[in-house]
Amino acid sequence: MKLFSVSGTALKSVDTQPFKLEKEIQALVENNLDELFNLEFVRSELAFKNFRLDTLAYDRENKSFVIIEYKKERNFSVIDQGYTYMSILLNNKADFILEYHEHSGITLKKDEVDWSQSRVLFISPYFTEYQKNSINFRDVPFELWEIKRYTNGLISLYNHKVDSQETIATISKDPENVVSEVSKEIKKYTEEDHFNRRKTRDESIPELYRQLKKRILDLGDVEILPRKKYISFRRKSPFADIIFYAHHLRVVLNLKSGELDDPKNLTKNLSEQGHWGNGDYYIIITPDSDLDYVMFLVNQSFKKQEA
Repeated sequence: MKLFSVSGTALKSVDTQPFKLEKEIQALVENNLDELFNLEFVRSELAFKNFRLDTLAYDRENKSFVIIEYKKERNFSVIDQGYTYMSILLNNKADFILEYHEHSGITLKKDEVDWSQSRVLFISPYFTEYQKNSINFRDVPFELWEIKRYTNGLISLYNHKVDSQETIATISKDPENVVSEVSKEIKKYTEEDHFNRRKTRDESIPELYRQLKKRILDLGDVEILPRKKYISFRRKSPFADIIFYAHHLRVVLNLKSGELDDPKNLTKNLSEQGHWGNGDYYIIITPDSDLDYVMFLVNQSFKKQEA
């Protein structure tokens, strides 16, 4: 990716300023985990037997642990290292809960953590085509984030997305290997998983979702992340979460009580009850709903996330 600065109508290339050490990348990320990934920092350099995890973080939204590994060299196996780290996590759950308690003072119970949403982030200035292709399976719980530093204090961060519907099981036939063992417990969700949730057989509901999705994406700078209970639409943080039901969709808006302008009074306030999704308001939509008005509400949450 090339960056340019603008002076009037003239463009000037912005030069890269490479990282000299992995520690530089680690310090930058750990000091900005919430801003970069909406994660809570837990621990640096966590040792387990012969392995050392660079960064341990906690995903408050998904109630899951995230391991972060930093790389500058190019000759490492994403699959081997990633599944080894997942195996360490799943086989030492009590130790990870203890690490979180020592950091935050909060005691988690094992069943309060969603272990199925555990993942590993690899962060590096460069990934080979082999490494990028090695995770191109819909159910691999790893993310490759390419980080670059430029002059003038600029940083770019790019996520190499998976675009395959193949499963890692197609190349992992041995039921005793670490890939199979981890895959039994880890689940990476897709939009299709939600189409089939709650016996949604009526195609009008997935089609309603697709219509709403197109309108939301037209807002610009939107990322879609399917979660266990909902599909999250987000900028830096979620602004709308969509939950599938048999005959309708529920859209949860990430606004606090009192922040939403709803002249038609179609939303419900969730501030006094536990619920899935982020925010204090939701609206139920059906194929007969006014999507223009729904987008009027969604756009308020969207704009709030840029403030």
